[in-house]
Amino acid sequence: MHAQMQAGLAERGLSLSRAILLWQVAADGPVIQRDLAVVLRVVPRTVTGIVDDLAAAGLLQRVPHPTDRRAFLVTLTDDGRRLIETLRAERQALAMQLCAGLDGPDLEAAATVVDLVAGRLAAATAHPSEAVAS
Repeated sequence: MHAQMQAGLAERGLSLSRAILLWQVAADGPVIQRDLAVVLRVVPRTVTGIVDDLAAAGLLQRVPHPTDRRAFLVTLTDDGRRLIETLRAERQALAMQLCAGLDGPDLEAAATVVDLVAGRLAAATAHPSEAVAS
């Protein structure tokens, strides 16, 4: 599934890190790069490079911050918004395909298991030295 996702992103000229940054800007609205670095848990220079690439591709733009002369806000362009909407629609279609034919109790059980595994994964990546035993 990961390979399929990367292939689909590559067809659009995106790496996983570029797509994640686009999703974050779409979710947060105009945001300064320093805040993106904190949320994405990378150094600011990494965000600068990704934003530069996405701006060159016409998907993001930097606009002056209204109150901080030293900062710029990163926002989606119209092309960036269209791309995010396409990716959302494709994600929704995949979810519908994967869940086709499952009834309410099956979906609830699947959601419970996915939530449990995701929580354990989050805990393991936050504290990798603490293995999850149960």
